[in-house]
Amino acid sequence: MTKWQRIKSVFIGILMIFIGVLMVFMGAEACSLIMIILSLSLTISGLKMLIYYFTMARHMVGGDQILIRGMIIFDLGAIAETLTNISQIYIMGYLLAIHAFSGFVEILRAVEAKRLDSPGWKLKFSTGIVNIILAVICIVFLRSTSIAVYLYSAGLIYSAIIRIISAFRKTAVVFITPS
Repeated sequence: MTKWQRIKSVFIGILMIFIGVLMVFMGAEACSLIMIILSLSLTISGLKMLIYYFTMARHMVGGDQILIRGMIIFDLGAIAETLTNISQIYIMGYLLAIHAFSGFVEILRAVEAKRLDSPGWKLKFSTGIVNIILAVICIVFLRSTSIAVYLYSAGLIYSAIIRIISAFRKTAVVFITPS
C-alpha cells in the first residue's frame, strides 16, 4: 500500500466513524440515510467492478467472474434504491444478508490464511465472527428500525476501525531477483 493509499484509507475510516456516530444520534430517522448509503455504496462498487472488467479483467483468466460480481452488486444497489420508500424491514433484510455473507466469506478467508500460515488470519476471523453476530442480532430484532440504525452504525464504525488498522499494518512485498 502506498502512502497516498494509506492516507486515503485513514481519511475514509475517520469519515465512516463520523457518519456512524451521527446516525446513532439521529436515531430511527436515519433509516432513509442507511438505505441511501447502502444503495450508493453497492451501486458505486458494482460500477467500479464493471469498469475494471472492461478496462483490464476481460483479458485475465477468471475475469468473467468480476463481470458477474459487478453486475450482481450493481443490481443490488439499484434494487436498494427502489426500496428506499417502501418499508423499513428491507433495511434489516439487507443488513442481514450483507453481514451473514461477508462474515461467512471472512471466516473462510481466515481459515485459508491460517492454513497458509499467514499472520493476519486472526483479524479476518474476528471480523467474520463480528459480522455473523450482527447477522444473528438482525434476525432477532427484525422489525425494530432503531435497532437497525444501531446495528448499521456499529458495523460502520467497526469497519472503519478495521480499515484504519489495516492502513497502519505493514504490507508484505515480494521481490523477485533475476537469476
